[in-house]
Amino acid sequence: MIVAAALPLVAEYGAAVTTAQIARAAGIGEATIFRAFKDKEEVLAACTAEAVNPHHVQRELASISLDQPLADRLTEAAEAMRAHLTRMGAVAGALHASGHRRDRTPGRSPDDRAPGDRPADSRETAMRATRDALTELVEPDRAALRLPPERVASIFLGMLFTQLHFGAEGAGADPAEFVDVLLHGTLSKPGSGT
Repeated sequence: MIVAAALPLVAEYGAAVTTAQIARAAGIGEATIFRAFKDKEEVLAACTAEAVNPHHVQRELASISLDQPLADRLTEAAEAMRAHLTRMGAVAGALHASGHRRDRTPGRSPDDRAPGDRPADSRETAMRATRDALTELVEPDRAALRLPPERVASIFLGMLFTQLHFGAEGAGADPAEFVDVLLHGTLSKPGSGT
């Protein structure tokens, strides 16, 4: 409840958000926050963890009906992924813009973590699970595809990340158009560009 109430505030104010603002948004007393969290830094860390948590988008992907045409399934997937990545970017961007830095524990560098705690390990696991969820969406159409569903899912993710990374023009593209290009390319007549 506290983290859910804090997330939009952190996305708006970054580390400048106050625990009083969070308490008001959650409909609780400020002291309640400090019964659940040691300090505001722990609240911010919990918000960051929640924003990057891939389980939400993976559940959304799993809920997409396989009875729909492939293009509709992938359009829903693109919308879900875009919302997830936008939320991640809003929280991380606001925290960064407000001067907040992760892993600022005095005397400890990010490399002091145990191998299993490395963000790259958890990111790879999350990415693999997301790619697997997308593969399941594509699998029913395996016979109609030139590439295996796993490869289509990887290309989907690569195109989506690139589209969102390279600025406002690509980020505003219609998910249906994105999926159409993925499935049918950009040529008006197949083979005419060779």
